[in-house]
Amino acid sequence: MPLAIILLLIIILVIIVANIKIVPQAHSYIIERLGGYYATWGVGLHFKVPFIDRIAKKVNLKEHVVDFPPQPVITKDNVTMQIDTVVYYQITDPKLFAYGVERPMMAIENLTATTLRNIIGDLELDETLTSRDTVNTKMRAILDEATDPWGIKINRVELKNIMPPAEIQDAMERQMKAERERRESILRAEGEKKSAILLAEGEKESAILRAEAKKQAAIKEAEGEAEAIIAVQTAVAEGIRRINDSKPSEPYIAIKALESFEKAADGKATKIIIPSEIQGLAGLVTSIKEIAKNEDK
Repeated sequence: MPLAIILLLIIILVIIVANIKIVPQAHSYIIERLGGYYATWGVGLHFKVPFIDRIAKKVNLKEHVVDFPPQPVITKDNVTMQIDTVVYYQITDPKLFAYGVERPMMAIENLTATTLRNIIGDLELDETLTSRDTVNTKMRAILDEATDPWGIKINRVELKNIMPPAEIQDAMERQMKAERERRESILRAEGEKKSAILLAEGEKESAILRAEAKKQAAIKEAEGEAEAIIAVQTAVAEGIRRINDSKPSEPYIAIKALESFEKAADGKATKIIIPSEIQGLAGLVTSIKEIAKNEDK
């Protein structure tokens, strides 16, 4: 085989191999034929016609994150601040992305800056600092609608940093410090109030318990005295009953009365009132003694 034919076959083989293309996952290729759009290749093996077809653009379909530098914005109350944004986007239509706009990232950055100025211009400083979620939602909706013809989907927009002027930052820090001190004073006062209330309630309950204890002690003491009196009365009644049951004679009763009188006059009383009955009994005792003497004689 002539060398020229061998070289020709080698060249043809190299050209065929060079025009076999494999599109990786999450990518798309834009193919142009003779200068015009021809097809969009998805994942897999493809063959490009030599010298006729060309890969115009390789498109990455993964979600992209772009951090734009701080942009100067002016609030409704004429405060200039710097705000930088982070945009999360994804290419949904490779053809529109390839032919929709020149330099898409620059277009998204400028669109983000103008949209941010419009939204912040309707808010005052305090609203800007406390309404990040609202600003993020509005910006995402506006950017998503504007980039839809470019084959781009805006998934999220985040305000990364909001940087007001230094003097306003100092004033805000002083205000926050004063607010923290005020809250601390309120919490301390509330704590002291609760402590005083608890202490008063404790003293009140303690006094109630002491009074209840004294009351119970008095009741127990009164019940004990009552029981003692009842016991004495019961004993006296029982003694009287037994005496009545035994039917004692009058001399026996007189002797017992004298014994009681002897105990009463046992040197401890300064004055003794002798009932008339006792005096009669004394005369009876004297008569008994005289009778006893006569018997002895």
